[in-house]
Amino acid sequence: MRFRHRDGSLVHLAYCTNVHAAESLDGVTDQLDRYAARVRDRLDVPVLGVGLWLARDAARELAARPDLTARLRDHLRRRGLETVTLNAFPYEGFHRPSVKHAVYTPDWSDPRRLAYTVDCARVLAGLLPDDVTEGSVSTLPLGWRTDWTPQRHATARRQLTLLAAELAELRRETGRTVRVGLEPEPGCAVETTAQAARLLAKLPAELGVCLDTCHLAVQFEEPAAALARLHDAHLDVVKAQISRALHVPDPGAPGRAEHLAGYAEPRFLHQTRMCAADGTVHGADDLADALHGPLPRTGPWRVHFHTPLHADPEPPLRATGDVLEATLRVLLGGPRAHVRHLETETYTWEVLPAAARPRDRDDLVAGIAAELDWTRDALLRLGLAEDTAPTRPGPVTGPGTARPEVTVP
Repeated sequence: MRFRHRDGSLVHLAYCTNVHAAESLDGVTDQLDRYAARVRDRLDVPVLGVGLWLARDAARELAARPDLTARLRDHLRRRGLETVTLNAFPYEGFHRPSVKHAVYTPDWSDPRRLAYTVDCARVLAGLLPDDVTEGSVSTLPLGWRTDWTPQRHATARRQLTLLAAELAELRRETGRTVRVGLEPEPGCAVETTAQAARLLAKLPAELGVCLDTCHLAVQFEEPAAALARLHDAHLDVVKAQISRALHVPDPGAPGRAEHLAGYAEPRFLHQTRMCAADGTVHGADDLADALHGPLPRTGPWRVHFHTPLHADPEPPLRATGDVLEATLRVLLGGPRAHVRHLETETYTWEVLPAAARPRDRDDLVAGIAAELDWTRDALLRLGLAEDTAPTRPGPVTGPGTARPEVTVP
């Protein structure tokens, strides 16, 4: 979906396909038919943005075969889909039964992370629509904090310099600009915008920050102050991920642990933070640790669990929609657009408590569409206008409508 900001900027809205389990190239194209094209039909929009997650093997295959990238681009176009951003945070295995800390490996001290990110950037340059010259790729914020040493940090900075050189060369080769945003996340070497301003300062212009509004809320960061910090450090927001965290106003209340138990699931890490009266933030690395450990219950908790944008959790639990909307106001509510790529990223549909979980494929399509519809309304309230394309493809009514064309001969 495309929007026009009052300053004339074209703002792209997509949903992130890391919600789907496919990791092979055939699986990626199949999910476009099974889900993305049906979401587009449900929203009745000319073009729907998809923020592709390409696991390592699919990214490597596409980067080595520009002809396959061209066929994937055509597959997107003929279904009324477009890609201007990739999520290159998970490397592989994002839907294994237990992911937890594995999502942070390989980190930016490992050459595999550099190779994978360069592959993703090259693929994205080949997927951009004809009238778009800039793409974005999000990546992890260096690595997990407990493994992060000065030596690893120095190696990571060298690798990020090499990445910037590859991106500059890609721009010279293709005329397309691809920028990479490091995504601050609770528990990582860079978990706040203050740490980003300190640890990522003086990065080459090809690099910046991917701002996830769930992560911002979990760390109890105030959006205007966070954006000012990044601006002062000359760190651009190259991409924003639209998401809400779980908010627990009174974690010490009787029965609260039972309310939270359905969110303490085994697949993903759900970092939990508590803000004390003096503003000090205390943390546990996972919700299960918080429920059974010493995390204080004297102040509100926030949990890194991406909750659907359009549907609040069952009371007395809440979601951080106020932080999300405040962040959008700072980024896009003023006279200048401070970000042009937006991506809804609720990858947790399958691990929601049973009553909120999609029952089938149709439910998931409806949920993704409802999140995008909510975001569209939020952008329109900020004064953006929908930018409609002149043509649209025919409807795609189901997963069996067409066979994916992107197949290795």
